[in-house]
Amino acid sequence: MKKTLIFGAYLFLAQHFATAQTTPYKPVEGKIMTEWATQVTPENVHQEYPRPQLTRENWVNLNGLWDYAIKPKGQAIPTSFDGEILVPFAVESALSGVGKTVGKDNELWYNTTFATPKKSSKDKVLLHFGASDWETEVFINGKSVGTHQGGYDPFDFDISDHLKPGKSQTLQVRVWDPSDDGPQPRGKQIKNPHAIWYTPVTGIWQTVWLETVPTAHISGLRNTSTIQTSQILVTPEVTGATEGQQVKVTAWKDGAMLDEQTIKPSETAKLSIANAQLWEPGNPVLYDLKVELLDGKKVLDAVGSYAALREISMAPDENGIQRMMLNGKFLFQYGPLDQGWWPDGLYTAPSHEAMVFDIQKTQDMGFNMIRKHVKVEPATWYHACDKMGLLVWQDMPSGDMGNGWEMKLAVLGEQTDRDRTPESEAIFREEWKEIMNDFYNFPSIVVWVPFNEAWGQFKTQEITAWTKEHDPSRLVNSASGGNFEMEGTKIAGDIIDLHNYPDAKMPDPKIYGKDNILVLGEFGGLGLPVDGHVWQQKDNWGYQSFKNQDELFDRYAGLIKRLGELVEAGLSAAVYTQTTDVEVETNGLMTYDRKVIKFDVSKMKSIHSPLYKK
Repeated sequence: MKKTLIFGAYLFLAQHFATAQTTPYKPVEGKIMTEWATQVTPENVHQEYPRPQLTRENWVNLNGLWDYAIKPKGQAIPTSFDGEILVPFAVESALSGVGKTVGKDNELWYNTTFATPKKSSKDKVLLHFGASDWETEVFINGKSVGTHQGGYDPFDFDISDHLKPGKSQTLQVRVWDPSDDGPQPRGKQIKNPHAIWYTPVTGIWQTVWLETVPTAHISGLRNTSTIQTSQILVTPEVTGATEGQQVKVTAWKDGAMLDEQTIKPSETAKLSIANAQLWEPGNPVLYDLKVELLDGKKVLDAVGSYAALREISMAPDENGIQRMMLNGKFLFQYGPLDQGWWPDGLYTAPSHEAMVFDIQKTQDMGFNMIRKHVKVEPATWYHACDKMGLLVWQDMPSGDMGNGWEMKLAVLGEQTDRDRTPESEAIFREEWKEIMNDFYNFPSIVVWVPFNEAWGQFKTQEITAWTKEHDPSRLVNSASGGNFEMEGTKIAGDIIDLHNYPDAKMPDPKIYGKDNILVLGEFGGLGLPVDGHVWQQKDNWGYQSFKNQDELFDRYAGLIKRLGELVEAGLSAAVYTQTTDVEVETNGLMTYDRKVIKFDVSKMKSIHSPLYKK
């Protein structure tokens, strides 16, 4: 009997460990890949520090090969797994090594172990997720530590009380994502990809990491500035603070301290910057920050951060037309619609280098802005824009689009908003608030866009006002591309945003220019499929297709000539569709695999430069 039990236990363990693949990791074959895909390994996958606005030295990256299983919804933690998945790539992606769909009736389970963090008895251990789509429940050593809903905002759990004695700990994660069968924000994801709708993204798609902190620690910062007084304002969030503790904030540039202030944990530090330089494209000056939590002279906790002196506003020009002002001056903002999709990683770039490549090529072509379209990127993406001097318009990922959409102007009581359930509204509001909070500190972000082309658009005036109230430091583009609603005699929000393909047009300045900034939120979409670099060999799609790069550039140059005329007439910004091809869309400046740039970079910069001198 005893021999049978021992053999049975051995057999169970053998079966359990056999479920984890012993074959070397390799991406799923059958799709085009970027050049960076060949460099991805379980050891080097996204090792960069994931939170550039609140840095600490004491952290551990958990990216790499984990066990995974796809199980029917509602089951307990699995005892066996289907194989290995490379975190942080979504299970549907090639770089995950899996390439499977999940769907609303199933859940995706993860399993891994990590070394017990070194800490004192009073330290806390925080488990961070950059993003996981959509509902994520986390288990430590078999016990649930919490559930998070939201596919685009970072979150963390204090797992200190769930750690057990010993050298290692077990981590399991359950993810459920109904894709377009649910009302949650999902952007362009759809279970049946076609046309402008793409492959679902399920599960962990940004870095997972551990951080050890003291009981009283700096858990957040809110950084802003006033250019009139040349001050950087820093409001710390301190968890576990006790009476008498203080926060010391210092500002630095090139290793030299510029100012310091010691405040109570609930106060705001106001740091004066002598000979301050304003952040703008072409001069993206950033000031380093050091924030320390003090108990007397003892430093309990310290974090690094940065800020910039930058102001976005609106003001009428000499003709009375509202203009978009950067640091008190009109600067025409022009950039591509950037969807942030990858043929090998879907939502996740294969590497940090790959992610920055898109931003760099955008800048090299002479664009000064990027509209991040119905997706939110990792914090490191916005950090790169901050350092390089690219303005960013940030969309809220769309969802609950069951009503279809129409691009029309809602006036004279005409109602075009969608009726969403209380649950759907609450999900939208919570995630939009978290996105605005979590990315507030990045100076590159100058415009919030809560709705696009009426996709799930609801309570437009209320959401627009709430967005503006939550962050009055930025402009709000209430409804990019349609379904504008009147607020008295003006459009709700700061901007009226027209979409038109392929030609450049603008809202009528005589009607709308007095109260709102005039924007061409999408145009162009000129297509050029490049053989060998397409998602599929036929049935590719673009607003207008061309046979070669010369024809493509000639048509594009004509659009830019017209765009320059519109700037003179009162246009403040424009967005060209799009940075790269995405799945069956072939209207990118680059192919989906980033191996072919369809335009001469120097020619692009030369025809764009005059736009900024209007």
